[in-house]
Amino acid sequence: MNSKRIVLVLDGQGGGMGTQLIKMLAPVLPADCDLLAVGTNVLATNAMLKAGARRGATGENAVVYNASRADLILGPIGMILANGIMGEVSPRMASAVSGSEAEKILVPSSHCGVQIAGTQDCRLEEYLQSAVTLALRALES
Repeated sequence: MNSKRIVLVLDGQGGGMGTQLIKMLAPVLPADCDLLAVGTNVLATNAMLKAGARRGATGENAVVYNASRADLILGPIGMILANGIMGEVSPRMASAVSGSEAEKILVPSSHCGVQIAGTQDCRLEEYLQSAVTLALRALES
Protein backbone atom coordinates (compact mmCIF):
# COMPACT_ATOMS: atom_id res chain seq x y z
CA MET A 1 0.00 0.00 0.00
CA ASN A 2 1.33 3.42 -0.98
CA SER A 3 1.48 5.73 2.04
CA LYS A 4 2.68 8.66 -0.05
CA ARG A 5 0.37 11.52 -0.90
CA ILE A 6 -0.47 11.62 -4.60
CA VAL A 7 0.02 14.91 -6.41
CA LEU A 8 -1.68 14.49 -9.78
CA VAL A 9 -0.84 16.76 -12.70
CA LEU A 10 -3.30 16.56 -15.58
CA ASP A 11 -2.96 17.96 -19.09
CA GLY A 12 -3.92 17.42 -22.70
CA GLN A 13 -2.78 18.39 -26.18
CA GLY A 14 1.05 18.60 -26.06
CA GLY A 15 1.25 18.68 -22.27
CA GLY A 16 2.94 22.10 -22.16
CA MET A 17 1.20 23.40 -19.06
CA GLY A 18 1.58 20.10 -17.20
CA THR A 19 5.24 19.91 -18.19
CA GLN A 20 5.92 23.35 -16.75
CA LEU A 21 4.03 22.53 -13.55
CA ILE A 22 6.04 19.34 -13.09
CA LYS A 23 9.36 21.10 -13.71
CA MET A 24 8.43 23.65 -11.05
CA LEU A 25 6.98 21.16 -8.55
CA ALA A 26 9.34 18.18 -8.73
CA PRO A 27 12.32 19.81 -7.01
CA VAL A 28 10.28 21.33 -4.16
CA LEU A 29 7.68 18.68 -3.28
CA PRO A 30 7.80 17.22 0.22
CA ALA A 31 9.38 13.75 0.38
CA ASP A 32 6.06 12.11 1.25
CA CYS A 33 4.56 13.08 -2.12
CA ASP A 34 4.44 11.04 -5.31
CA LEU A 35 4.22 13.15 -8.48
CA LEU A 36 1.97 11.48 -11.05
CA ALA A 37 1.31 12.73 -14.59
CA VAL A 38 -1.87 11.83 -16.45
CA GLY A 39 -2.48 13.03 -19.96
CA THR A 40 -5.56 12.93 -22.11
CA ASN A 41 -3.23 11.66 -24.84
CA VAL A 42 0.18 10.00 -25.09
CA LEU A 43 1.96 13.18 -26.21
CA ALA A 44 0.91 15.02 -23.06
CA THR A 45 1.83 12.09 -20.82
CA ASN A 46 5.25 11.59 -22.41
CA ALA A 47 6.07 15.31 -22.16
CA MET A 48 5.21 15.32 -18.45
CA LEU A 49 7.27 12.17 -17.82
CA LYS A 50 10.27 13.75 -19.53
CA ALA A 51 9.78 16.82 -17.32
CA GLY A 52 10.28 14.75 -14.17
CA ALA A 53 7.06 13.00 -13.15
CA ARG A 54 7.85 9.65 -11.51
CA ARG A 55 4.91 7.82 -13.09
CA GLY A 56 2.43 8.48 -15.86
CA ALA A 57 -0.74 7.17 -17.44
CA THR A 58 -2.89 8.12 -20.40
CA GLY A 59 -6.55 8.34 -21.34
CA GLU A 60 -10.02 8.55 -19.93
CA ASN A 61 -9.80 5.65 -17.49
CA ALA A 62 -6.42 6.87 -16.20
CA VAL A 63 -7.93 10.29 -15.45
CA VAL A 64 -11.01 8.81 -13.77
CA TYR A 65 -9.06 6.26 -11.70
CA ASN A 66 -6.28 8.57 -10.56
CA ALA A 67 -8.52 11.56 -9.82
CA SER A 68 -10.30 9.39 -7.26
CA ARG A 69 -6.97 8.47 -5.58
CA ALA A 70 -5.27 11.87 -5.65
CA ASP A 71 -4.70 14.10 -2.65
CA LEU A 72 -4.00 17.15 -4.81
CA ILE A 73 -4.82 17.80 -8.49
CA LEU A 74 -3.23 20.46 -10.68
CA GLY A 75 -3.91 21.28 -14.30
CA PRO A 76 -5.67 23.56 -16.75
CA ILE A 77 -9.23 24.59 -15.94
CA GLY A 78 -10.35 22.75 -19.07
CA MET A 79 -9.92 19.48 -17.14
CA ILE A 80 -13.19 20.13 -15.28
CA LEU A 81 -15.13 21.11 -18.39
CA ALA A 82 -16.96 18.47 -20.41
CA ASN A 83 -15.45 18.59 -23.91
CA GLY A 84 -12.72 20.90 -22.62
CA ILE A 85 -9.28 21.22 -24.19
CA MET A 86 -10.70 21.08 -27.72
CA GLY A 87 -12.79 18.00 -26.94
CA GLU A 88 -10.03 15.95 -25.29
CA VAL A 89 -11.81 15.99 -21.92
CA SER A 90 -14.78 13.65 -21.97
CA PRO A 91 -17.78 14.34 -19.73
CA ARG A 92 -16.69 11.33 -17.65
CA MET A 93 -13.21 12.82 -17.15
CA ALA A 94 -14.59 16.24 -16.21
CA SER A 95 -16.99 14.67 -13.73
CA ALA A 96 -14.24 12.57 -12.14
CA VAL A 97 -11.88 15.52 -11.72
CA SER A 98 -14.50 17.99 -10.49
CA GLY A 99 -16.06 15.34 -8.20
CA SER A 100 -12.77 14.20 -6.71
CA GLU A 101 -12.31 14.86 -3.01
CA ALA A 102 -8.78 16.06 -3.76
CA GLU A 103 -7.98 19.72 -3.46
CA LYS A 104 -7.83 21.13 -6.99
CA ILE A 105 -5.58 23.90 -8.26
CA LEU A 106 -6.71 24.89 -11.73
CA VAL A 107 -4.85 27.22 -14.04
CA PRO A 108 -6.98 29.64 -16.08
CA SER A 109 -6.51 29.58 -19.82
CA SER A 110 -8.04 31.87 -22.40
CA HIS A 111 -8.03 28.94 -24.85
CA CYS A 112 -10.85 27.10 -23.06
CA GLY A 113 -13.51 29.73 -23.68
CA VAL A 114 -14.12 30.37 -19.98
CA GLN A 115 -13.43 33.68 -18.27
CA ILE A 116 -13.09 33.64 -14.49
CA ALA A 117 -14.27 36.78 -12.75
CA GLY A 118 -11.81 38.09 -10.20
CA THR A 119 -8.68 36.74 -11.85
CA GLN A 120 -6.10 39.07 -13.25
CA ASP A 121 -4.95 38.77 -16.82
CA CYS A 122 -1.49 37.30 -16.23
CA ARG A 123 1.16 35.59 -18.27
CA LEU A 124 0.99 31.80 -18.08
CA GLU A 125 4.26 31.71 -16.09
CA GLU A 126 2.67 33.87 -13.36
CA TYR A 127 -0.38 31.58 -13.18
CA LEU A 128 1.88 28.53 -12.96
CA GLN A 129 4.01 30.04 -10.18
CA SER A 130 0.83 30.87 -8.28
CA ALA A 131 -0.38 27.27 -8.75
CA VAL A 132 2.89 25.87 -7.37
CA THR A 133 2.73 28.22 -4.38
CA LEU A 134 -0.86 27.14 -3.67
CA ALA A 135 0.09 23.46 -4.04
CA LEU A 136 2.94 23.72 -1.55
CA ARG A 137 0.69 25.59 0.87
CA ALA A 138 -1.96 22.85 0.54
CA LEU A 139 0.61 20.13 1.17
CA GLU A 140 1.80 21.86 4.37
CA SER A 141 -1.58 21.59 6.03
